[in-house]
Amino acid sequence: MTLASSTSSTGTVWPSWALVVAAVLVSGLLLVGPALRRRCPVAWWLLLGFPVMVVQVMCTWRPLMAGCGLAVSRRPALTVVSGLVGNGAPPPQPRVPRHGLIRPTGGGFWLLVRLLPGQVPEDFVKAGPAMAEDWQVHGVRVTSWRPGVVRIAASVADPLAAPRLPKQRGPAQLLRVAVGVLETGAGWVIDLRRVPHWLIVGATRSGKSTLINALVAGLAPQPVALVGIDCKGGMELSLYEPRLSALATNREQAVRLLAALVDLTLDRMTVCRAARVRNIWGLSEKERPVPVVVIVDEIAELFLVASRNEKDEAHAAGTALIRLAQLGAALGVFLVVAGQRVGSDLGPGVTALRAQLGGRVCHRVADPGTAEMALGDLNPDALKAAQAITPEQAGTAVLASGDGWERARSHLVTEVDAEAIAAEYAHLAPVLPELLTAAK
Repeated sequence: MTLASSTSSTGTVWPSWALVVAAVLVSGLLLVGPALRRRCPVAWWLLLGFPVMVVQVMCTWRPLMAGCGLAVSRRPALTVVSGLVGNGAPPPQPRVPRHGLIRPTGGGFWLLVRLLPGQVPEDFVKAGPAMAEDWQVHGVRVTSWRPGVVRIAASVADPLAAPRLPKQRGPAQLLRVAVGVLETGAGWVIDLRRVPHWLIVGATRSGKSTLINALVAGLAPQPVALVGIDCKGGMELSLYEPRLSALATNREQAVRLLAALVDLTLDRMTVCRAARVRNIWGLSEKERPVPVVVIVDEIAELFLVASRNEKDEAHAAGTALIRLAQLGAALGVFLVVAGQRVGSDLGPGVTALRAQLGGRVCHRVADPGTAEMALGDLNPDALKAAQAITPEQAGTAVLASGDGWERARSHLVTEVDAEAIAAEYAHLAPVLPELLTAAK
């Protein structure tokens, strides 16, 4: 046998074996696919679903762009027609926006697209439903990435339908709690060090209390002081009372407690000034005071007035909350303000307070004014998304901050679970005598 024939034989056998191995691997993946999808959906998506989706997007990109009106002719229409009549030449292919690499996520994919001259991001936003229909995915969201470039993110399934609690890797970071899942499939994390103050709104049975349960459950094991203000007689926040350093259950107690918190904040300011640091995180660990998270449930109860005396109390409470919001971030005092209804009709103090609460969470609300108060000043698109939440989507919310907005859903932490967690970590509740005295 000659060398040439040996090489030819080897070259013939090798591709055959490669095809057999590839066929076996593909067949195996297809056989185990259903079980893999149930038990390890992320692995199934990365091994099977994502490669198929990449092929589908690449094959449908040009006709999809043309069908959505996002393709642009290379030459004026009159020139094209004259060329066809005079020369019989085939019509030129229109220009379509170029996309970059298609990158996977835990339950979908995303890609960057460069706009053609004359196009704006809103053109692609309008085409989002058509993309979702063509690619047969749950939803497509288009956002502006940088001038001239948009980001298209697709979710194959609804990650908010059955959110999975992410596994905790290592010790929890101080003041950082995973409370749910984002629409992208990533974990929904509330980080009070990054966004110190939050406004949470939602109607009855919309998921607002569940979110607060999840937040308290995550903060309870941490070395922080939790303070509650619940002017509905403590019906909501009394569940966590063993873990609370102080609890006010009516407006009179709330005013005293808020005043004491302002005094505590001013004392910390004096300590930081003496140490020549700009916030408590510049102090040594031994000198650093314990962070305080103030949870205010049903903010409307603090601002509704029926008499002159109540008006003075409401004004004092509002002023104290605004001062805490202005000073607290640097001095370790953080606000979580919740309510079923939050509107400008409660008085100018609510609007001024809203401006200081950088993080916003809006569940399904009973009136559009509350959604407007929560999200209207940050992002009109977030407002529309919040108003589209249905009663069947309990726990689903739209969260917004200066960085943008997302749809999310909190993990189900029941009242029984929250009460048990508060009792388990009751020994970690810091004793703050000045706050205890004020709340009595």
